[in-house]
Amino acid sequence: MTQNEFPKTAYTVSIIAGALMVASSIIVMIASLAFALTQPTGYYYGPMMFGRYGGPFFMFGMMSIFGLVSGIIVIVSALMLRKSTDYTVWGILIIVFSIFSFFGMGGFVIGAVLGIVGGALALSWKTA
Repeated sequence: MTQNEFPKTAYTVSIIAGALMVASSIIVMIASLAFALTQPTGYYYGPMMFGRYGGPFFMFGMMSIFGLVSGIIVIVSALMLRKSTDYTVWGILIIVFSIFSFFGMGGFVIGAVLGIVGGALALSWKTA
């Protein structure tokens, strides 16, 4: 097997998916921090009382961290598609963490869908 034989389409689609997941997580993280910091001092928002930062903003911040980790794992798994010959393991990891990324905003949803497609392409890839 030569160095050029790897699932190129699965690799490309998964890298794009992971990048979308990371980008959406960073955007949500920045937005939730900005909204939390604009709350008046002593303001409690809803039943989740986390002081000045408010419950929903805290929740979206935590969800974005989950999405960020999922996106990074998808990118690393996609990079391993290029270096490793065990495409099944990396394809399964891409699919699993793409599904998990729905809990962390899913890369504007299209990132999670692309990740599932990229993982499926990695699973179905056969050498010539």
